[in-house]
Amino acid sequence: MSVESVKQPPSGPRAKLKRQAIVRAARELFLREGFGVGMDTIAAEAGVSKVTVYNHFGSKEALFTAVITDALDEPLAGESAAALEGLAQAEDLRSALVDAARAWVHAVRTNDEVTALRNLVTAELHRFPGLGEAWRHRGTESHHPAVADALRALDEQGRLTIPDLQVAIMQFYGLLVFPHMVFSSYGTQVDDDLTNRLITSSVDMFLGHYGRQDTQPIGAM
Repeated sequence: MSVESVKQPPSGPRAKLKRQAIVRAARELFLREGFGVGMDTIAAEAGVSKVTVYNHFGSKEALFTAVITDALDEPLAGESAAALEGLAQAEDLRSALVDAARAWVHAVRTNDEVTALRNLVTAELHRFPGLGEAWRHRGTESHHPAVADALRALDEQGRLTIPDLQVAIMQFYGLLVFPHMVFSSYGTQVDDDLTNRLITSSVDMFLGHYGRQDTQPIGAM
């Protein structure tokens, strides 16, 4: 197939609204019926034609990937994003990082739909191993832009020393979020007390590795 023959997804305000409606409908149906739900059912739920769904996404695998990608970004929105954005201006970096971590972990722990979608991905990978390709190609910084921006800003300020941002993002994510992802896949949760202890000790470990003397409160130099 030539480059000229590859159709570009529709663009513009109306197309954006239709795309959002398709993703919302697909998310609800994937959660309710699994990956086996038909594209005609998704189109009907979204109030568009099946042709419109294919024009936007090309395949059910691509639509599923879009649904999961949007869902994985949710815990890093709202309060979590605001807390991360405020790190560069924080006088007490450790306290601010603990607060940001608590907001992020709380969002992860309380979003049952994201957990269910993540488990659906695990269940479907054996049938559709290509589902994870979009995530791998996007890269860690694209998956977690709020974390990447916050850590990059602290490194540029000299309050942290981060030679490899991608590794640092994965480590931060691994310390704070992975325990809850693992336990939720077993149908249980890390309790509140252990969660708080994990957050504070994880922040201390992260700062112990990447922190510098000038991570002290601004003005204390």
